Amino acid sequence: MKKRAYTAEEYAEGIASGNRVLLSRAITLIESTRPEHQELAHQVLERCMPLAKSLVRIGITGVPGVGKSTFIEAFGSQIIEQGHRVAVLAIDPSSRLNRGSILGDKTRMEQLSLDENAYIRPSAAGDSLGGVARKTREAMILCEAAGFDVVLIETVGVGQSETTVRDLTDFFLLLLLPNAGDELQGMKRGIVEMCDWLAINKRDINATAAKIARAQYNNALHLFPKKGSNWTASCSLCSATNGEGILDIWETIKQYIELTKTNDFFDKNRKSQTLYWLHESIQQELGNAFRRNERVIAQLPDIETAVLTGKKSVSQATKELMQLIIF
Repeated sequence: MKKRAYTAEEYAEGIASGNRVLLSRAITLIESTRPEHQELAHQVLERCMPLAKSLVRIGITGVPGVGKSTFIEAFGSQIIEQGHRVAVLAIDPSSRLNRGSILGDKTRMEQLSLDENAYIRPSAAGDSLGGVARKTREAMILCEAAGFDVVLIETVGVGQSETTVRDLTDFFLLLLLPNAGDELQGMKRGIVEMCDWLAINKRDINATAAKIARAQYNNALHLFPKKGSNWTASCSLCSATNGEGILDIWETIKQYIELTKTNDFFDKNRKSQTLYWLHESIQQELGNAFRRNERVIAQLPDIETAVLTGKKSVSQATKELMQLIIF
């Protein structure tokens, strides 16, 4: 059965009234690469942006097996008990071979997914780097327009490339394991330096190792330069399984919000992020325009052959292709 087509006004009105079906369809719309979908998606976003207001955007990352989904379910449930509405944008890795994704985050957050004050949306990372999907920022805006005042972004969780989420969120949380050892050493400059808080999860499994790890990371954090927010990052212990230390992290985030709003960093950071995503969007659109250009499509196979046979260098081939769309 063919789905009914909605106008941009109907999408915006439905999202603002809390219609989850239209919210989900709108996110699917903005994730589509079809030109006709993109035009409607832009219209929907334009109407939703004035409605998009949130208390805080939180990025959550960590190595595979650290318990991100379990943590988010416990964390989100406790935030809801505090009177908030929580949207979770969970990014699943995409296969390099068939481009598919499992998108099974709802099954790992079974209780939270049933809460009327929570909304969970899994999305495929696709070919995007940095642990987030190509349209995560736009999906976040739609969720905020739907009245969700706390947005959690769960990254793919693959290691030191998980830094793009920092340019989407107000607060960046890194989850660690008690016995991580040297596996996080390469991440220190890439993630530990950028995060606003560290939490060692699964402390109930090995409390002694968790305490040792906390001390080590707190010592290491002193070596990093001071943040522009004037916030001092630290490391705490928690257990998503029994809820220990989860609410303390929320209290820490509220302290962060209060500090950064007082010293004007909060608003300045969001404006800086908006400009960053403007330039990212420009690059994406230029790339799309290049790939859709008829002259490029016609000549690309010959130029690719010339590069493969050594008749042209990559730089020369790139220059010739760019001239096709510039002149």
